[in-house]
Amino acid sequence: QVQLVESGGGLVQEGGSLGLSCAAAGRAFYAMGWFRQAPGKEREFVADITLNNGFPDYADSVKGRFTISRDRDKRTVYLQMNSLKPEDTAIYYCAGRGIAPQIESWGQGTQVTVSS
Repeated sequence: QVQLVESGGGLVQEGGSLGLSCAAAGRAFYAMGWFRQAPGKEREFVADITLNNGFPDYADSVKGRFTISRDRDKRTVYLQMNSLKPEDTAIYYCAGRGIAPQIESWGQGTQVTVSS
């Protein structure tokens, strides 16, 4: 059974930092990353990274503030979020995919709340 197990998140003040991690169990993915969904909004892409060569991709809204990294041997990805804004408040979902862009597995989600 494939599982994506997330940790991290929580409550932070505007301008603060938080970190998320996600470990894959049951299979290896070509790439792993993060999406987020705020109340009343659609789920949106945040960042992902290829596990073999560590090539990252970011949404424009988080470039320069968020950093995604990975530990290939542990099948784990990390998201360091700096300079957080209230509009970053959302449930963050870990996602795994093959070489095609379609997401194959989702994590259970973790709440990130940024207070102003």
